[in-house]
Amino acid sequence: MPLSPTNFPDEGQVYQPEEDTFLLLQKALEEVRPDDIILEVGTGSGYIASSIPACRMVIATDISPHAVLSSRAKGVQVIRTDLTAGLCRVFTLVLFNPPYIPTLPHERLDDWLEYALDGGPDGRRTLTRFLMQVPCILAPGGRVMVLVSSLQDFKICEKLFTSFGFSFDITGSKFLEDGEELRVYLLKIV
Repeated sequence: MPLSPTNFPDEGQVYQPEEDTFLLLQKALEEVRPDDIILEVGTGSGYIASSIPACRMVIATDISPHAVLSSRAKGVQVIRTDLTAGLCRVFTLVLFNPPYIPTLPHERLDDWLEYALDGGPDGRRTLTRFLMQVPCILAPGGRVMVLVSSLQDFKICEKLFTSFGFSFDITGSKFLEDGEELRVYLLKIV
C-alpha cells in the first residue's frame, strides 16, 4: 500500500534502532544462510528485516500499526499481528528483540511505543509468550536468535529456554554505558 497522509507512520510511536538492534543484527548477519526463510518478530522500524542480505525470504511481524507502516516504507514484507499469531509458515530462522524493560502496571503508558518497551513486572512477560509460540512456526532444525538484557536476569531466562525445550548458546554480548549487559542467544529445539 502506498503511503498517504492518512496512513503515514507516527515515527514517535515506533522503536528506533538502538544498541540492542545493532547487536542483534550483527549476530543475525553471521547466522543467516542463503536458503533461510526468516521471520523477524516485533520488527519495529524494520531496520533488521530490511538489512538481511539475500536469502529465500524475510517476513516480519509487529502489533503496532505505526511499526507496520514504517517497515513497509522500507520495503519489508510485514504482517500486523501479535508475535506469531496466525502464522502458518515454517521458518528456518526467527529473530526477536523482545520488550524487556521491567514495567509495573502503574508505570504503563497508553501508546503504541509501550508495546516495544514493556516487558511486564520482571521484563520477561513477552519473552515467555514468544517461547511458548515459536516452536509452532519453526522448521525442523530451525534456529531462534533472541536478544536478552541483564534487566531480565540471564539465569532465569536461560532456565526459561530449557523449560521450553531449547538448547542455547550465547553468540554475542555488549555492555552499555549504564552497566546493562545485552546478550544474543541462539536457541535450538532439543
